[in-house]
Amino acid sequence: MATAASTPDLPPLEGAARVWGTIALSAATFMNVLDTSIANVSLPAIAGDLGVSATQGTWVITSFAVANAIAVPLTGWLTQRFGPVRLFMTSILLFCISSWLCGLAPNMTTLIIFRAMQGFVAGPMIPLSQTLLLSSYPRTKAGLAMAMWSITTLVAPVMGPLLGGWITDNISWPWIFYINIPVGVLAASITWGIYRSREGATRKVPIDGVGLALLVVWVGAMQLMLDKGKELDWFHSPAIIAMAVVAVVGLAFFLIWELTDKHPVVDLSLFARRNFWTGALATAVGYGLFFGNVVILPLWLQKYMGYTATQAGMIMAPVGLFAIVLSPIVGITIGKVDPRRYATFAFLIFAVVLWMRSRFNTDADFWTIMIPTLIQGVAMAFFFIPLVTLTLSGLPPDRIAAASGLSNFARITAGAVGTSIATTVWEDRAAMHHAQLVESVNLGNSAAANAISGLGKSGFSPEQVLGQINRIVDQQSFMLAANDVFYVSALLFLLLIPFVWLAKPTRGPASADAAAGAH
Repeated sequence: MATAASTPDLPPLEGAARVWGTIALSAATFMNVLDTSIANVSLPAIAGDLGVSATQGTWVITSFAVANAIAVPLTGWLTQRFGPVRLFMTSILLFCISSWLCGLAPNMTTLIIFRAMQGFVAGPMIPLSQTLLLSSYPRTKAGLAMAMWSITTLVAPVMGPLLGGWITDNISWPWIFYINIPVGVLAASITWGIYRSREGATRKVPIDGVGLALLVVWVGAMQLMLDKGKELDWFHSPAIIAMAVVAVVGLAFFLIWELTDKHPVVDLSLFARRNFWTGALATAVGYGLFFGNVVILPLWLQKYMGYTATQAGMIMAPVGLFAIVLSPIVGITIGKVDPRRYATFAFLIFAVVLWMRSRFNTDADFWTIMIPTLIQGVAMAFFFIPLVTLTLSGLPPDRIAAASGLSNFARITAGAVGTSIATTVWEDRAAMHHAQLVESVNLGNSAAANAISGLGKSGFSPEQVLGQINRIVDQQSFMLAANDVFYVSALLFLLLIPFVWLAKPTRGPASADAAAGAH
C-alpha cells in the first residue's frame, strides 16, 4: 500500500545507477511473482514425495497466497515505521531465508508453514518495488517505468511453470525454492548500494492490531475450511462447521471494527464508491476463476494424461506471450478507450478459452491443449490494466494506496479461494462421473465386454484386467470433471460482463499508481 509518496522528494536517478536500480528491483519482483506459479506443475512431485494427495498438495499454493494477502495491507504501516528501503531489503532477505527453509521441509505440514512464512514476508516487496522504481525516474517517464515493471511481472508467470517443470524433472523439487537465494541476495546487494541514501523518513504510527488479528482469523478459518472440506466430508464434519462459524463470525466482527476504528488496517469506506466495488469484485472473481483453472490444468495433464512436469510447463508457458506484447498497447490506449469495453473483451476471450478446454478429451494432443493457453494471453493483457483503471478512477491521490492495497488483497484472497473451490469441485465431479461410468462396465455392454476380452487375451489376469479398466475409468472421470469445471468457469466469465457495466464510464490516462496497482 505504499506509493511514491512514501519516499522523500528526491531527484530521479541517472545513468548506470538507474539502469542497475531497475534491474535489481525487477529481479526481486520477478522472484516474488515466479513463486506464485513455479510450484503449480511441481505439485504432483511434491505431493508424491511427501506422501500426501494432490489435493492436499494445493496447500503449497494457497498457504503462500493467503499469507501474502494478509501481509499486503500492512505495507503502508510498516513503510512509515521502518522506511521503504530498509523494509524492502528486509523483505527480500527474509524471503530468501524462508525459500531455503521450504526446500529443506521434511514433510507437508512443515512445507506449508514455511510457504505461509514466505508469502507473508513477500507482502511488501511488490508495492515497494513500484515505489522505489517510480522515485528513480522523472515524472514524465513514470509510464515507461511501469511498462518495464509490468513486463517483468508478466514474464515471471510464463517462466514459472516451464522452469518449475524442468527443475522438478531434472534436479529435484526443493530447487524451485533454492533458486530464489542467489537472485535475492544479488537484488538486495544492488538495491542497498543504490538506494540506502534515499531512505524515507520514519515515524511511529498506530497499528490496528485488533483489525489485523480479526483479518488473520477469518481469512485463515475460511481457507482451512475450503482446503480441509473434501478430506473431512464438508459439513458432515464438526471441524468444518466450527471453521465456517469462526470465518463468518470473524468476518462480521472484522467489518464492524474496521468501519469504526480511527486507523483501520483496511479502509472499507472505499466500497461506498461504485467504481471501486464493481472493479475490485470483477477483478477478484475473474482472477479467482483464472487461477483455479491454471492449477487444475497441469494437475490433470500430469496425473491422467501422462505428461511430465516439463511438458506440463511447456503447455502453461505461452499464457504470457500475447500478454507481454499487448499490455503496452493497452496501457497507451487506455486513456482513449472506455475501460469497460476492454474488460468486456477480456471476459469474452476468457470464456472462449475455457469453452475450448471444456471440449477436450483424452485423445487431445499437445498442440490442441496448448492453443487455448496461447489465446488466454490476449485476455490477460486486457484484464488487469482496464479493471484497475476502473477501480481507482476518481479517487484522490491520497487514497490510491489504500484502494490499491485493498483491491490487491481481494484479488490474492480470491486466487486462493478459487484454487480450493476448483480442486474440490473437480474431485467431487470426478467421483460422480466415476460412479456413473462404472455402472456401464459389465458384460452386457459390448464396448466393455470387448475391452475385458481383449485385455484377457493379452495375458492379463482377472485382477489386472479390472485394474486396467479402473485406470481407464479414472482417466475418463477426471477428464469429464475438468470439462465441467472449464464449462462453468466460461459461463461465470460471461456473467461478469454485465456486472462490470454497473461502473460509471471513465476516460483519461491512468496514473502511474493505477498502473502499478494492476499487479
